[in-house]
Amino acid sequence: MPRFSVVIPVFNAADTLTETIEAIRSQTCTDWEVLLVDDGSTDGSRVLMDAITQDPRFRQLNNPGKGPSAARNYGVVRARGEVIAFCDADDLWERDKLARVAAILARADVSAVFGKVAFYPTGKQGPLRLSTVPEEALTVPMLLAENPVCTMSNLSIRADVLQAHAGLDEGMVHNEDLDLLVRLVAGGATILGDDRLHLRYRTDARGLSSSLTKMRAGRQEVLRRAAAMGYQPDNRHHTVFLRYLTRRALRMDDGAHAAFRFALEGLSTAPCAFLTPARRGVPTATAALIAPLLPKRLRRALFAT
Repeated sequence: MPRFSVVIPVFNAADTLTETIEAIRSQTCTDWEVLLVDDGSTDGSRVLMDAITQDPRFRQLNNPGKGPSAARNYGVVRARGEVIAFCDADDLWERDKLARVAAILARADVSAVFGKVAFYPTGKQGPLRLSTVPEEALTVPMLLAENPVCTMSNLSIRADVLQAHAGLDEGMVHNEDLDLLVRLVAGGATILGDDRLHLRYRTDARGLSSSLTKMRAGRQEVLRRAAAMGYQPDNRHHTVFLRYLTRRALRMDDGAHAAFRFALEGLSTAPCAFLTPARRGVPTATAALIAPLLPKRLRRALFAT
């Protein structure tokens, strides 16, 4: 039985899948299997997977459901590893990611691990932003403000813990990862961050600002569920989330006005929360308030990262 089962949902990922797989093959920890779960690809992904699975460490599965959450769940129930490590088909792991995770999970009281994420624009080299990792284990109030895990590709979790919490909610379109994390932590799971880089994540400035509105709606469902478990966010949590949306909007071609609205709402609700820490809040507020006045090309040059 392998130590790690890596679950990768694949949907029309022919342009990026090979690089993602090579990053996994280069891991310093070699005790793993990979489950490639095809989610109905119509490009060259299937041909690539046929070639990849010539290596017996890789298995190809066809998702009978629909969507990445269903694909991840389908892979999880067929995984043989003690630890489930998620990875998307366009993300890149650092060579020592699994080794770092294994070292932290040597502690029996730790249920799951995540690390730092480097965000960089598609087609450009080098990480341009790094996520922050809290020193303490995740709490539900922390998650209701801003999710430091950032992406499912950054989460490795003991298989028995994940199965005990029923996996991802396949009915959620946005923030299903946040929903899972809240349920895990509320259920007693200890999720620790590693203050080392684990993942490089591609960003795309062409993303639609309308998706942020959907993301916000998804979070409302998470808040409703958290409230049913006895957790009520305050204005500070809401404002930190608005700052997160502001930063996301600033990196989008069509996000200037959305960033302005999110920042204005956040500054009106709890200005200290939006601006603290100053190194994060003040530049975000300044950028959002002037973004609608700038030509798109200049705004992208200033705020794409």
